[in-house]
Amino acid sequence: MNCGTIQALQNQERTLTYCRKCGVIWCARENPVTELTHKQTASWRDYYEMCKPRVVMLMILTSMVGMFLAVPGMVPLDILILGNLGIALVASSGAVVNHLIDRKVDAVMRRTINRPMPQGRVDPMQAGWFAAVIGVAGMLIMLIWVNALSAWLTLASFIGYAFIYTGYLKRATPQNIVIGGLSGAMPPLLGWAAVSGTIEPGALILVLIIFAWTPPHFWALAIYRKDEYAKTGIPMLPVTHGEHLTKIHIILYTIIMILVSVLPYLIGMSGPLYLLAALVLGFGFLFWTLLLMFKPKQSTAMDTFRYSIIYLMVLFPVLLVDHYLFP
Repeated sequence: MNCGTIQALQNQERTLTYCRKCGVIWCARENPVTELTHKQTASWRDYYEMCKPRVVMLMILTSMVGMFLAVPGMVPLDILILGNLGIALVASSGAVVNHLIDRKVDAVMRRTINRPMPQGRVDPMQAGWFAAVIGVAGMLIMLIWVNALSAWLTLASFIGYAFIYTGYLKRATPQNIVIGGLSGAMPPLLGWAAVSGTIEPGALILVLIIFAWTPPHFWALAIYRKDEYAKTGIPMLPVTHGEHLTKIHIILYTIIMILVSVLPYLIGMSGPLYLLAALVLGFGFLFWTLLLMFKPKQSTAMDTFRYSIIYLMVLFPVLLVDHYLFP
């Protein structure tokens, strides 16, 4: 063969075109087959995933507890269903906006690289429209069938999470999750306001519990994913100030969380069952944070993160049970 004869070799990523006589690659281009396979059609599962359903379900759990604690008897069925539906839709909209803003960050983190947008299954325009539709639907439900106070509080929570936290604070300060955590702590207040149409001290205490819980919850994950966050340029506390200082912060916020968690009992909002659960769960959380500080293993940070989820999933239902056992 003469030097003008070429042959194409294909692998999974590229097509390499080279001269067989010289044995030297003289052209390299993206494999068109790979390009086509990357452009996949979005399915309903992709849109469902962008709503962060597990996070939203935890939020709805706390909003339901807020609803039931707001009244001595049962919550009206229409408010229970429509209120939580509206909150869930607006929260899901915020989650989609989070995916939209963080799509480039998600593309470089192992934990998030397979999300629909980094994989090209959903483009930014589609995500934007989807977020707008479900967000507006949720707001209309809250305004028409629930009440204006809960609707505007829900909107404030959406703006705080989607734009103030995700769009600005997340990239601006290592204390991003502390300041931005307030919007994620709002669901009990949203549920309470949906039923009562008021903002009361009991609802604010529930918000404070989640507000104090949020930093140790997220910082434990940030320690586990420290190297990935370092690649993104996001100033997470373990990246900017090191793991040791982050662990000190985790312990301090966990102690604050334990103290705040007994407030429902101290003000007569709950009975002894809740107090026992709050102390047992709280000191269990503290145990994991101390283990993370003094005897860490490779998996301790993730174990602490997982326990933090269990903590919230158990604490709030126990508070609800206590509410009806010790009215």
